[in-house]
Amino acid sequence: MIQPNHPPFWPTLLTLGRVSNLPTVWSNCLAGWLLSGGGNQEKFWWLTLGATLLYTGGMFLNDACDAEFDAQHRRERPIPSGAIALKTVWQLGLGLLGSGAAILILQGKTTGVLAVILLICIVLYDAIHKLITFSPVLMAICRLLLYLVAASVGLNGVTGWAIWCGLALAAYIIGLSYLARKESTRVAFRYWPCLLLATPVLLALLMNPREYQHSALLLSAILGLWIIRSLRFTFWNSERNIGRTVSGLLAGIALVDLLAVADSTREQSLVFFLLFIAALLFQRFVPAT
Repeated sequence: MIQPNHPPFWPTLLTLGRVSNLPTVWSNCLAGWLLSGGGNQEKFWWLTLGATLLYTGGMFLNDACDAEFDAQHRRERPIPSGAIALKTVWQLGLGLLGSGAAILILQGKTTGVLAVILLICIVLYDAIHKLITFSPVLMAICRLLLYLVAASVGLNGVTGWAIWCGLALAAYIIGLSYLARKESTRVAFRYWPCLLLATPVLLALLMNPREYQHSALLLSAILGLWIIRSLRFTFWNSERNIGRTVSGLLAGIALVDLLAVADSTREQSLVFFLLFIAALLFQRFVPAT
């Protein structure tokens, strides 16, 4: 009997984990940490590792929970294509989630409590996101909680700025996730959720003091142009390409994070730009959605 040709095991894991989005997880960690005043760099690296494991484990569970849906609508995904067994995905996903949560719990009481709440939200999202219409809100809460987890290991703990910027990111994620839900279905398309993508720009223009207004304006313009460029593939193309729009907006999370810390140094700003470019480059090899 001729055996079907499947991609090698490691590329399959990278696809399952949607690792092209990891630079945005790292930029979330950096932004949340800087909004809390920075501080202990060793804790920051442990934070980043824990967040990486949580995100990757969550993506594994996402495919495990969606196996039946993907078998009908996205047969190219690793599980329905036969590249990896469903049981293996469950085992790896739960192991990654447990490891990530354990690392974050060890960073302190506040960080641990927030990490456990984040873990619950990740699992809840994976379990019910195809069953409810407000699942983009759950995804947004996960990114907000990641901001707060990152801030909790910083010098000043969870600050008001971290909360406000996390909420602005959450609004951006709701708009992005709404579009992503339309990629595999033919549900009626509404345009108003896309307006939420502008929330980080509005917050930056309202809350940055005068000495940082120039930076906020410049970064807002960059983010705004990128959002428009990404939306073009859905709204102003002869053939609607929601996947390309969503991939662009996902990479744009790094720009949202940079706007949140408009007062950052040139070196820190460069890191955010590099993470943005890394997300775009990774998408050439691993699908973002």
